[in-house]
Amino acid sequence: MKHNFFALGWRQLLRDWRAGELRLLLVAVALAVAALTSVSFFSDRLQAGLQRDASQLLGGDVVVVSDNRTPAAFSDKAQALGLKGVTTVTFPTMARADDADGGESRLVGLKAVQAGYPLRGSLRTAPAAGQPDAATRDVPAPGEVWVDPTLLEALGLKTGSMLWLGDRQFSIGRVLTIEPDRGAGFLGFSPRVMLDWSDLAATGLVQPASRLLYRFAVAGEPDAAAQFLQWAETEVAQPHTHGVRIESLQSGRPEMEQTLERAQKFLNLVALLAALLSAVAVALAARTFASAHLNGAALLRVLGLAQRAIAGAYVVEFVIVGLAASLLGVALGYAMHYLFVWLMAGLLSVTLPAASGWPLVMGVGMGMTLLLAFGLPPVLQLAQVPPLRVLRRDLGALRPASASVLLLGMLGFAAMLLLVSGDAKLGGIAVGGFAIAIVVFGLLSAAAITLLRRVVNERTAPRWLLLATRQVAARPWFAVVQVSSLAVGLMALVLLVLLRTDLIQTWRQTTPPDAMNRFVINIQPDQADTFQQRLRQAGIDKWDWYPMIRGRLIQINGKDVGPGDYTEDRAKRLVDREFNISHSEVLQEHNQIVQGQWKPGEAGGVSVEEGIAETLGLKMGDRLLFDMGGVQHESTITSLRKVDWGSMRANFFVMYPVAQMDDVAITYLAAYRAPDTAGFDNALVREFPNITNVDLRATVAQLQQVLNQVIRAVEFLFGFTLAAGLVVLFAAITATREERAREYAIMRAVGARSQLLRQVQRAELAGVGLLAGVLASVVAMAIGWALAQFVFDFAWVPRWWVPLAGGVCGAVLALVAGWWGLREVLRRPVIVTLREAV
Repeated sequence: MKHNFFALGWRQLLRDWRAGELRLLLVAVALAVAALTSVSFFSDRLQAGLQRDASQLLGGDVVVVSDNRTPAAFSDKAQALGLKGVTTVTFPTMARADDADGGESRLVGLKAVQAGYPLRGSLRTAPAAGQPDAATRDVPAPGEVWVDPTLLEALGLKTGSMLWLGDRQFSIGRVLTIEPDRGAGFLGFSPRVMLDWSDLAATGLVQPASRLLYRFAVAGEPDAAAQFLQWAETEVAQPHTHGVRIESLQSGRPEMEQTLERAQKFLNLVALLAALLSAVAVALAARTFASAHLNGAALLRVLGLAQRAIAGAYVVEFVIVGLAASLLGVALGYAMHYLFVWLMAGLLSVTLPAASGWPLVMGVGMGMTLLLAFGLPPVLQLAQVPPLRVLRRDLGALRPASASVLLLGMLGFAAMLLLVSGDAKLGGIAVGGFAIAIVVFGLLSAAAITLLRRVVNERTAPRWLLLATRQVAARPWFAVVQVSSLAVGLMALVLLVLLRTDLIQTWRQTTPPDAMNRFVINIQPDQADTFQQRLRQAGIDKWDWYPMIRGRLIQINGKDVGPGDYTEDRAKRLVDREFNISHSEVLQEHNQIVQGQWKPGEAGGVSVEEGIAETLGLKMGDRLLFDMGGVQHESTITSLRKVDWGSMRANFFVMYPVAQMDDVAITYLAAYRAPDTAGFDNALVREFPNITNVDLRATVAQLQQVLNQVIRAVEFLFGFTLAAGLVVLFAAITATREERAREYAIMRAVGARSQLLRQVQRAELAGVGLLAGVLASVVAMAIGWALAQFVFDFAWVPRWWVPLAGGVCGAVLALVAGWWGLREVLRRPVIVTLREAV
């Protein structure tokens, strides 16, 4: 018997495949698996690459980071444990070409290194820009600097040219191509200049107020490094240790920037929706498949085949189809992920390792779950078809799946989707919203069908409309399923279109064509009027202008505060350093008040950025005491602001809503878009030698390149979900093909013309599509608001025309899908249809 049902299942598979009855199932499953595994393969390789290269990105096994020279206790402990140690120091400063080479200046990130740098990873340099690079264990020789190629281009220099750093002139020896511990962030705006540690003092750039960052990296045996890490973390927590933090392979991994985080979440959302849509398509296609095999199953029962053998044969057939579709989807996903790697070229600073086996296991598991949970239940009913159906076709019709079978399948599917979503909020909103939407669509479509039955007047309505209404009302269960299925598919499409549009618009607004590309700091009060006059003379009519105050938070509600009061690393760092503080009577246009009120001129109030408030546990009404260069200011939090740190505008953690603060020392910050006039920046630096001019042109260009790459990746996967949505539409329309064929055959037999039946079919399809489109758009707007608010963190603006556009698109898509899927129904000879129905 085992051999029989295996053989029967194989023969049925070959016959059904040749008949084309399994293709819709295979396409639906393959699309879902391909969408999910493409993202999974890419994420898997990216995470593996970052984890593999974490020590190289750190430059050591453990790194002690401090604002001042590394305390001697750390180097002594490392030496006692037999670990190697290397110190580097970085800070921003101005570099200037020699007058013979034009005298241009540029803000750079200066880095002084000791011999032995880096302890982990490889430094790579080239003899000149554009030439092949090679790994090196050397560091710059005394009197020599190595620089980024962008600096050579900006200053019009080449290797061998002279470069001024403060009071000292250096020869450019090599071009830096890879600096392993520079960090994974792609927003570094300053080209690197590297010099030997022994040359730093001669530059005269290190002053008491200089913003220096010391990094003491250690490396050695794993056990010794682990002991040092444990000791260092304990030491940093001591009250006498200030301005020191520890980075390790566990705590120092680079994080994705906001744009990439949003892109990853959107890719996951697109993949989730593709899987959800495919589940609906599989369920509809499987029911259509089962309906077409009712008569064949009854004949097998007549011939004496046992129910167990029939069920076993269909299980074998579906398992083979599921495995084939899943493996096809995995292969497509694996091929697609290479496109993601290519689209993200330039964002990935690591050579990605081979993928693990997890995406393969996940893809096959998801495909089999899809097919067995949503496709097999209606098919298994074929084993229970009574033999008498060969004589009476009204017997043995398919029943709705039992609640236990549906619940078990949906729970398993939902668990897998939550597992692969990578974000609890994203998975919860997508899966939960999908489940709620199905219930809402079912209830509203049932109500709409009941209302339609009452509204259409049988005496005055056109004949085609009356017949179409009767068609829908005659099988309300099918109509509800069809409208709900169409609405689910359209909802996903509308949701993705809306989110994609708003998400890309939000990204584009981050770096508009007129984005500010210069940030100038350290402008002295007596230079303010002259500096702004120079901007006007250069044709600049818009700029941000804010005072800057350096202040340290020393008390909250009258209680002294320090790093020991917090457990989170970021909170420790925030209370252990000075904030950038500003004041203005007018709220910044790119800031949004989320709690409290901004009251211009309120002397005793202060506004705090919501993120830092959450990190430090601050709330409305708290009293904050800041030490601003020896002057103490106590104020009450009267508002919390939401700040877009990627806005390319001037932003501050703390803002006082007043026009003047005369008792504290201030400098000014200016942000503007520089003119294309040659020599403008150099003239400013010569007239105001104390300023630091941050040129963000390269950063803006790189951001725009990044956005274009991310958008291309998002839109590519977006196309797969569109395909899954169209499969659902096709499956929903063709699910009732045989029922329509019998009804149209009867009407043609009693004299109805083909033109009238075409009008009835179009009216029914357009009405179903219109209703589904309106319902889908309303629910998509609700889910979109939740995702924008709680997952993607951008403003969501509802549009009144979306339900109208959704209804029109739904009607058009339903008509097109109906024409394609039902075109042969009206052509089929009446006698053939009636014979099959007997």
